[in-house]
Amino acid sequence: EVLRDALQRARQPNLSFFAFTATPKFKTKALFDEPGPSGASPFHEYSMRQAIEEGFVMDVLQNYTTYKRFFGLIKQVENDPNVPHRKAAKALTRYLELHPVNIEQVVTVIVEHFRLNVMHELGGRAKAMVVTGSRLAAVRYKLAFDRYIAYRGYAGIRSLVAFSGTVEDPKDPGSSYTEVAMNDGLSELELPETFQRDDFRVLLVAEKYQTGFDQPLLQTMYVVKRLAGVQAVQTLSRLNRISPGKSRIFVLDFANEEREIYEAFKPYYETTPVGENADPHRLSQLQHVLLEWAIFAPADVAAFAEVWYRGKRNHSVEDHRVMNALLDAVVQRFQDCEEEDREQFRGQLRSYRNLYAFLSQIIPYQDTDLERLYTFVRNLLAKLPPQGDGQAFILDDEVALRFFRLQQVREGSINLSHGDAAPLKGPTDVGTARAKDKDVSLSSLIERLNERFGTNFTESDELFFDQIRVSAEHDENIAAAARANNFANFSAYLDRVLDELFIERMEGNEEIFSRVMTDAEFRSAAHGHLAREIFRRVREEDVL
Repeated sequence: EVLRDALQRARQPNLSFFAFTATPKFKTKALFDEPGPSGASPFHEYSMRQAIEEGFVMDVLQNYTTYKRFFGLIKQVENDPNVPHRKAAKALTRYLELHPVNIEQVVTVIVEHFRLNVMHELGGRAKAMVVTGSRLAAVRYKLAFDRYIAYRGYAGIRSLVAFSGTVEDPKDPGSSYTEVAMNDGLSELELPETFQRDDFRVLLVAEKYQTGFDQPLLQTMYVVKRLAGVQAVQTLSRLNRISPGKSRIFVLDFANEEREIYEAFKPYYETTPVGENADPHRLSQLQHVLLEWAIFAPADVAAFAEVWYRGKRNHSVEDHRVMNALLDAVVQRFQDCEEEDREQFRGQLRSYRNLYAFLSQIIPYQDTDLERLYTFVRNLLAKLPPQGDGQAFILDDEVALRFFRLQQVREGSINLSHGDAAPLKGPTDVGTARAKDKDVSLSSLIERLNERFGTNFTESDELFFDQIRVSAEHDENIAAAARANNFANFSAYLDRVLDELFIERMEGNEEIFSRVMTDAEFRSAAHGHLAREIFRRVREEDVL
């Protein structure tokens, strides 16, 4: 009897065990969550909550501080151009996120918080990660971070940066930045091991090390990127590793609200609910919708499939030529469409691809036309040009930042014990039309943004250098010098009187004033900017 029990507990050839991620997708749950004869789920659930309570991982939401940016923009061009609303709003948001004033203030908060609250934790070995929203943001934050550390003379807070490829900063013509160069020759493969060293304390990232990165000494995260859904959970969970002496975790979030993070984590905290399954009939509906565009025809699909399946395991050079010719003709018709139509069509192609890939694992389709279309669509998507026209919509020269304030709005834990989790959503969308991007005047868009993100600004919130510029423009001697001299001579004159201008406004921002007076490199950059702006504006007023 004992032997029988022992054998039953041993590995059985007819039983398989699978371990799934803590953030399962709808597809995973739908494929494997098939009730047995008793109606019970085949899963043994080990929830995030249980893992936290049993001490296997830490609660990353225990100390969550959010900040909000309040700002005021102004239009600095004579005309009032019409701009596409969505594109322009994104451009203005990007302008603000990459603005030196925003970056400098965020970096100040990050460094001072790390210095006062983090660096002495874990026996002086605690580390932090700064999650940025783009490769260019990672570059600018890294430069600003190192400048601030050097300016303050802080020791023991060295940083590394992680991003892919080469970044060129449009504000610094001729510049070229790579991860290796910014890390003083450190290779990508060497970075994780080097970050383990005690002298490197902060890692700034852009779409790297946000999943799968296991560093138990990582104790604090500074978020300057929008996060949603499973990406928020996976990114913030870099902090949850247990380490001796690690009793608390900090998150400072400059881009997301408490409610958004709660909604991202809640479905994975206890039982993960699954929403309504996809309707198999949607696939046929979407097939019809795609053909209605007349960008490709059933004959194109059939011709492609004939070549694809005939030599699927070993396509010849001629096979590739024929298939590429078929797809290139479709791509050309795609490019002949208006941009709004192109992106709607692209979205419907993706919907079909994702829906078929999911449903075909659950339902044994007998319709070979659907399989042929799936193969065609998958290859067509790979050939389509990138979304948009390849040119970023930029408004940096049309607007200016007049007011800015970075303000802490909440501090404390985010409690996941209350409320109900929204179910995971499956691929049920059939690619509905997207509302056309309407044109609005630039001034009206700025007004809306200022209403939404503005506040009761005081004089001290007005940008320090704008105050200096305005004072200089109204100074008779400085204005006369700008009118009477070429730029080089005017710049030399301004350099002699610049300190007086700063002293007049020192109460407006003591932090910047102190830096201008003690940091030669920073003063030089400020002088160059002010000289150009004052010279241009005084000359333009004379013309008007």
